[in-house]
Amino acid sequence: MNHGDAFNAREAEYIARHHRHQPRENQCTSALVKHIKAPAHLVWSLVRRFDQPQKYKPFVSRCVVKGDFGIGSVREVNVKSGLPATTSTERLELLDDNEHILGVKFVGGDHRLRNYSSIITVHPEDFDGRPGTLVIESFVVDVPDGNTNDETCYFVEALIRCNLKSLADVSERMAVQDRTEPINL
Repeated sequence: MNHGDAFNAREAEYIARHHRHQPRENQCTSALVKHIKAPAHLVWSLVRRFDQPQKYKPFVSRCVVKGDFGIGSVREVNVKSGLPATTSTERLELLDDNEHILGVKFVGGDHRLRNYSSIITVHPEDFDGRPGTLVIESFVVDVPDGNTNDETCYFVEALIRCNLKSLADVSERMAVQDRTEPINL
């Protein structure tokens, strides 16, 4: 399942518990981790917004949700130029505010990511005595004709790494602002 990252025992346990994909023949799957120096509640506040992925996903320019933001809701995402796509239609498969789990499945769009499904989980952790967050994102996707398993996984992993880096940057900026806001008594 893993292409580039070696997982520690805690990460591996979360992956085994929450990131169980059942890849079929001609599909690839992987999981990536990111440690963020911001509290989990703050990171989750960004991740859980199915209606606003552009808050931290740099390739999303616009998002419109159809539905009540519950399981089964569908979002139409516009992708910024530079990627081999302009739109993606995505369905909310899982949203658990207690366990901090979000699951999304691509159900349409003009991209090559067929049968793409991802799970992202947010876990509190400690960073040198300060609140931090472990984020894990995993996926499964069809390998398109003309591509290898590795090529497909590396492409999707590169997009996820970019999204996770942006999530860390946005979350860490928000955490610094939270610490520097004056407290009104």
